[in-house]
Amino acid sequence: MIKVKAKKVKPRRAVFFDRDGVINGSPGEGSYVLSWWDFQFEPGSIEVLTWLKKQGYFLVLVTNQQCVGRGLITAEQLDAIHERMQAELGPKAAFDAIYYSPHLKKENSPMRKPAPGMVLAAQAEHNLDLATSWLVGDHDRDIELARNAGIGTAVRYVSEKPIAFKADHVVKNHTELLALLKKHLSGKA
Repeated sequence: MIKVKAKKVKPRRAVFFDRDGVINGSPGEGSYVLSWWDFQFEPGSIEVLTWLKKQGYFLVLVTNQQCVGRGLITAEQLDAIHERMQAELGPKAAFDAIYYSPHLKKENSPMRKPAPGMVLAAQAEHNLDLATSWLVGDHDRDIELARNAGIGTAVRYVSEKPIAFKADHVVKNHTELLALLKKHLSGKA
């Protein structure tokens, strides 16, 4: 019998994104995107995703969706929203993986942000290098998630939400985000 050494595959660099307030417009505190008609892409978000895909980055959506846990929509309805989002993004900008937590805050789930469960699941399933990866979010729980999971760089997309956790970078819109990403990530995937 001939033994063949398994080729070690280099872990991939990823960019993780929060959904509401970053990819699509925030429905507002205490409100939820409950149908496709409530979903509107943030201006410039598709261009950012397209550029990152072109650079070879693995794109991951990580989002708390307690609207499912509250019974406002079903998991199937949320999946339909994400399927429509992916179809609208098309192959040049679609996410490579989508993770969501339906858990309520009081459930203290290891999958609900800021706990690292969704990111660690993505890392295990897709061979991701978290130390060289980035996360973009608009809430403290996103920045805290990056720290808890060992993601190398956290970017805060400024919103009306209060700030308690410092991010590595702060941007006001997707034009600034794209410029930041081009400065730091060109040709490094």
